[in-house]
Amino acid sequence: MKSELYKISFITVNFNGLADTISLLESILDARLSFTYEVIVIDNGSLKNEYSLLKHQFPFIKGYYNEVNLGFAGGNNLGLEIAKGEFIYFLNNDTLLPKNADSEILSMLEVFARHSLVGGVSPKIMYYQPEGMIQFAGCTPLTSITLRNKQIGYRELDSGQYNNCAEIPYLHGAAMLVPNRIIKEIGMMSELFFLYYEELDWSCRINKKYQLVYFADAHIYHKESASTGRESPLKTFYLTRNRLLFAYRNRSGLQRILAILYLIGIANSTRLIKFVFLGMWRHVRAVGLGTWSGIKLFSKKNLS
Repeated sequence: MKSELYKISFITVNFNGLADTISLLESILDARLSFTYEVIVIDNGSLKNEYSLLKHQFPFIKGYYNEVNLGFAGGNNLGLEIAKGEFIYFLNNDTLLPKNADSEILSMLEVFARHSLVGGVSPKIMYYQPEGMIQFAGCTPLTSITLRNKQIGYRELDSGQYNNCAEIPYLHGAAMLVPNRIIKEIGMMSELFFLYYEELDWSCRINKKYQLVYFADAHIYHKESASTGRESPLKTFYLTRNRLLFAYRNRSGLQRILAILYLIGIANSTRLIKFVFLGMWRHVRAVGLGTWSGIKLFSKKNLS
């Protein structure tokens, strides 16, 4: 018997985030989507099996409880292994679909139908609180050496100033709609990163052959940093490590050398001084460990 194919596979990763994931699943149901879809939830090493609780409340979901936390990329990749959708919509578990998501998602799908070279789309991302504040309305490229860029619309009130669709260099990890055929061609997200920068790295790989688009006519709501916190040592460690890893994988020649020297000699040193001055000793340790861990990942096998 041939397995059913879906227009969209929603994939979300849960990590000790039961309440948020319940709200996301409720928002998907409330949207009354007109196209065929499946919802895949990977419980990525939560302290207890939250997938079984979700499955009891939402029998339509697919997925399972994975005892080991494989990180953002690893959890999503587990979902990809069982996804049957023509398109994959990756959503953070702390996001919510709007009531009019049906028409908005159908409009996003039209982008792929009209433009064969589009390889991924991210919608406008709004903060859940405060109401009307933008988190993401596109972005600029990372600079070649300092790896800095601007997230367009960040913390601005939405008055329609970013209502035009635009080509962008990177998708936003909280909401990425990508054709399954592109994923099969390009490959899954690298699990080297574990947390942060994996969608930027993946976007660079997709963008070598396809365009990425900010789609202003669709949106989601995002409860920012529900799992790690805005200034947690965990976040400091992975941002420190993964900036180095990203530079190593996505720069070459003299640019790679200069970017790594800048990150270690200036950016990380500046953060160390800041944390020492503030007496944030766990963050001091996180910067040191993150720098060393990133350097240890420099090897030929990690360039692809």
